[in-house]
Amino acid sequence: MDEFHPEEEITFVVDEVSGIIKESVEGAIGGNAYQHSRVNQWTTNVVEQCLNQLTKLGKPFKYIVTCIIMQKNGAGLQT
Repeated sequence: MDEFHPEEEITFVVDEVSGIIKESVEGAIGGNAYQHSRVNQWTTNVVEQCLNQLTKLGKPFKYIVTCIIMQKNGAGLQT
């Protein structure tokens, strides 16, 4: 039988998740300037920190985290 979860415990709180993401990005990259050689490491760190912190919330959700780090050079992004 499924456990009973009060409504407030299973609500997805956007502000809480946004804070976790911001902290993860700041923790991994901080004030460092763009360095192509470090992008893979930064990306991995951001994703792992986000997933670890989201899991610690203990909410019954599955999370997918995607991270793209690009150099800001004034050019537009085309997909």
